[in-house]
Amino acid sequence: MTTITETPPAPPTARLRVPGAFVLAAVLLLGVAPLALSDFRLSLLAKYLCYAIVAVGVSLAWGRGGLMVLGQGVFFGLGGYAMAMHLKLTDAAATGETLPDFMQLYGTGDALPWWWEPFADPAFALAMTVLLPMAVAAVLGFFVFRRRVKGAYFAILSQALAAALSIWLIGQQATTGGTNGLTDIQGFFGYSLDDPVNQRMVYFVIAAVLLLLMAGARQLFVSRYGELLVAVRDSEERVRFLGYDPANVKLVAYVVAAGTAGLAGALFVPAVGIISPALIGIVPSIGFVIGAAVGGRASLVGAVLGAVAVAWAQSTLSDAFPAAWTYLQGLLFVLAVGFLPGGLASLGVVLWRRRTRTPATGETA
Repeated sequence: MTTITETPPAPPTARLRVPGAFVLAAVLLLGVAPLALSDFRLSLLAKYLCYAIVAVGVSLAWGRGGLMVLGQGVFFGLGGYAMAMHLKLTDAAATGETLPDFMQLYGTGDALPWWWEPFADPAFALAMTVLLPMAVAAVLGFFVFRRRVKGAYFAILSQALAAALSIWLIGQQATTGGTNGLTDIQGFFGYSLDDPVNQRMVYFVIAAVLLLLMAGARQLFVSRYGELLVAVRDSEERVRFLGYDPANVKLVAYVVAAGTAGLAGALFVPAVGIISPALIGIVPSIGFVIGAAVGGRASLVGAVLGAVAVAWAQSTLSDAFPAAWTYLQGLLFVLAVGFLPGGLASLGVVLWRRRTRTPATGETA
């Protein structure tokens, strides 16, 4: 007679693991870091956390959905330029001018371009930092996923989009600042960014947004949609046979990832004071994915920590070894994808499995 054994319930401490980790992260980001770091180091951490926000979306789209999103720089740039356009108009109005400084320098005339005018409204600009990237992703994803484009072809298409946007921005020097981009941003919704107190305020905003997005992404991961997204990644045809449309499932993940990248770009602008084509092209797009891959794309915490670690390494090593950093960045990506697909977040599990695996027949224990 077969005996059915019930799975024992999870211990009470297991239920508190995720909330406890979230509280610990909040204490470290909102309490310890501002006290332990100087103003300069804290501004650098704010920049790194913007990359971590992008990693949240990458973890959803690539880690859970299997979408190689190598064009996140596009959405990061759209959100960043939307925010920077509003802040440049605000800076110009504070000095009694109607045109941003670079438009006066390059001689575009006395009239503001028509597509700049709506961004004078702060509500419109804030909405566009998220809605514009999501709209572009929705249109692109609708046609791509309906035609069942995936794998390397989807990655190449994403890279082409990033290159096209970067080239277009460089060619529009009179209206987008060209290669220099939008620079020398002085204020952030009425607060001067030259004041260290306001710079710390920007850091707190970025850290709070990251924590909220991680909490929301965590709920999405364990929801029914999260399970369906993983099922599409593992066996798309089987999901289609069950009556679901994989294109719609992937489209939602792609659009959400675009929205998080756009929000990250918008927060990057007051944190750094600049947005330019160099920050949104092919190389930055690959950098976003490398951070998630190194930390562990399927692990939300791993992807976030990996993004921060790679960004820190880039700031540190690229100054000391400017010619070698690009090659090292590529090597990190190859090693992470080829030899440790789960990233550093899976290293402990891999080592534990190797240690506890049962010896094969003929082997001595």
